[in-house]
Amino acid sequence: MRFLHTMIRVGDLERSIRFYTDVMGMKLIRTMDFPDMKFTLAYLGYASNPEQAELELTYNYGVSSYEMGNAYGHIALSTSDIYSLCEKLRNTGAKITREPGPLKGTDIIIAFLEDPDGYKIELIQEKE
Repeated sequence: MRFLHTMIRVGDLERSIRFYTDVMGMKLIRTMDFPDMKFTLAYLGYASNPEQAELELTYNYGVSSYEMGNAYGHIALSTSDIYSLCEKLRNTGAKITREPGPLKGTDIIIAFLEDPDGYKIELIQEKE
């Protein structure tokens, strides 16, 4: 078994692709349009499968927003310098919802931000 991708539904595919490519530094790997079924998929990541798992954005024609519900948690990404990354993200207009700092009772440094659809993204400082 191998982890392939995580899928999230988005209300504006182009806006979300811009966020994940321009702000989060991912690459648009491929898109697939299914007009008969009225949806489009976009796969993004820092590398494509099988090197890394991908993020699948699903746009359902005519749907501009979704209820988050209470089951969704977050997407997690690692970084070598969480403080400078958060500053860079903030300068692009990204919404930082938890400033970088230690997770209570640990030496793990984390931060959180939101994508344009309100999905939470956790940043975790890589250990040296």
